[in-house]
Formats: sequence, C-alpha cells, structure tokens
Amino acid sequence: MSENTPDQPSSPISEEATAPAAAPAASNIAQQRQRASQLAQGLRQELQKAVIGQTAVIDDVLTALIAGGHVLLEGVPGLGKTLLVRALARCFGGEFARIQFTPDLMPSDITGHAVYDLQSEQFKLRKGPIFTNLLLADEINRAPAKTQAALLEVMQERQVTLEGRPLAVPLPFMVLATQNPIEQEGTYPLPEAELDRFMLKLHMDYPEQDEELNMVRQVTRSPKADMLEVTPLRTLLQAKDVLIMQKIASDLPLDDQVLDYAVRLARATRSWPGLAIGAGPRASIALVRGARARALLRGGDFVLPDDIKGCALAVLRHRVRLSPELDIEGLSVDQVLLQLLDQVPAPRL
Repeated sequence: MSENTPDQPSSPISEEATAPAAAPAASNIAQQRQRASQLAQGLRQELQKAVIGQTAVIDDVLTALIAGGHVLLEGVPGLGKTLLVRALARCFGGEFARIQFTPDLMPSDITGHAVYDLQSEQFKLRKGPIFTNLLLADEINRAPAKTQAALLEVMQERQVTLEGRPLAVPLPFMVLATQNPIEQEGTYPLPEAELDRFMLKLHMDYPEQDEELNMVRQVTRSPKADMLEVTPLRTLLQAKDVLIMQKIASDLPLDDQVLDYAVRLARATRSWPGLAIGAGPRASIALVRGARARALLRGGDFVLPDDIKGCALAVLRHRVRLSPELDIEGLSVDQVLLQLLDQVPAPRL
C-alpha cells in the first residue's frame, strides 16, 4: 500500500472496483477485499501514531467509517476525542468541517440559510458546514435541542432541506460528535431520536501507565504546548475509496445464523430484567453493518458471531435505559449488557 496525497491517484482498490466488468471472478473479489482490508489496517496504524492508548476506540471509529455510520464519543476532557477526529480527517482526502456547539448556536448556523443578493436581486442559498464528508460536532450537548435537531435529517437521509429544497450532502458523510459525561451544568441531554441515529456510542477511558508515559514523552518534545501533532500523518484514502470500502464490506458473506444472532441480541434487550427500554430495529441493522465492517477490518472473508459480539456494547449502550431500581443500586448499562451478551447463546459455525 503506497502513500496517497490529495493530488495523487487514489488507492488500488478504487481502480479495480470501478473497472468495467460483467461479473468479477471470485479471485478478483478476494483481491479487492484483501486490498480494502490492508488499506483499513494501514489507516488504523496511522491513527495510532497520533492517538496513543485508544486502540479499541480507533477500531470502533474505523468500524463506523466502513459501515457508513455516525459516532458519539464520550469521555472526560483531555483524552483525545477531538484529536482522534482531527487525525482521521488528516488521513482522509475528503472534506472536513468542525462545529463548536454552544448554547447560542442556531440551526441555520449548521445547515445554512438564504441570503439576499443585491446584484441579482434574488435569494441565494448559503450552505452551512454540514455539507462536508467528515463533520466534527464538538461538545454536541452544549447546544439546545432545537439546534441538535438540525442534525436529525442529515444523519438519517444524507440530505438537508433548505428553503423547502432538499439538498444532498457529499458522500461519504459521517458525523463524529463529542460530549463530556461529567459536567452537566449548561448542557442539554441529546433527544432519544438523535441518539438512535448514532450507530455507535464510544467511551474513551484513561490510557494505561506505559501508554501515558509514551504520550507525555512525545508531547513534551513538540513545540505546540500540550498537543500531539497530526501533520506528519499520511493521507491514505480519498472519498471514493471510502465508498468502495463500504460497498465491499456490505457484500461480505453473512450466515443466516449470524443474522439471527444479531436480531436475537437486539430483541433480548426489550424484555431483559433491569432494562426499562430496549433497543429498536435500528440496533439490529447497526449490529449487522458493524459486524461486516469489523470482519473487513480484521481481514476476514465472512462475518463471525464474534464480530457481532465485538460491536454489541457500542451499538446498544445508548439505545437502552436501565430500570430505576438498578440505577439506584449504581449498576451501569454496560454491566447489564455484558450479562445479556454472556447469556444469549451465539451460533457455532
């Protein structure tokens, strides 16, 4: 796999996947799948240079990218949530935009608005920052529900309605939102409808001691205060490469037993003791899409039950609600979901 910059030709997978062919032979499909997997693994290695000690979170973000989903990143300040998104944007040759959510942010500040042009004496649409490939919604819970709702249509339908006109956003389109779970003053909880549109909710935890030691060593060598550099990272893929990776992942073979396992996991949350609200059908879809992406990321030829299980926590944790009695006892959603994952039998392939 060679380094690509925005003015260079895209990766080898785009050349083969877009070449005209009636029905590619099985060997060609296997080669495309292998190259897509190598590209994804190269992207993972590149991100690990900038974001130290968050290997699982990096894998989950790449899973969402390959699956065409959105990510909600949660963690205390200083763990690298924004850094991870900036690093991904650096490795990606498409468009990137950042919105800092604040209490006075208006929906039109995100989607755009009509502006009167004196010369033409007509209204012209001025597109907002949402018309991009990668959108960083920083501290999304700082904005009121009215502003957060501006993301609902575009996250689900990949389009924005401006002045009554539906306008498509560039593809691929991915929202990566961050929020601080500790500080509650001046924040607005995300509505359930918006939470459900995030494919994954990821928790960033503190790094291990040796990882933090390595991080401090690198940062203190940099002239940029307490920031890790993302400029040395290589641009490895373009927008069309991501679309091809998503297509290759969606075509990965999936046994009916594995599909049934994903649906059974989601349905189990609806009657599980200790859960007041269970996950809807979007969870079943996200489990399958996420599993296919994880299979491609590990270089597999088909989806395993472990791929479903590997992304289950991130898919389900924001779609279920604890019953009040367990909440009072101090149990977490993840603890209940881990019990569920242990007790719902997985198929043996």
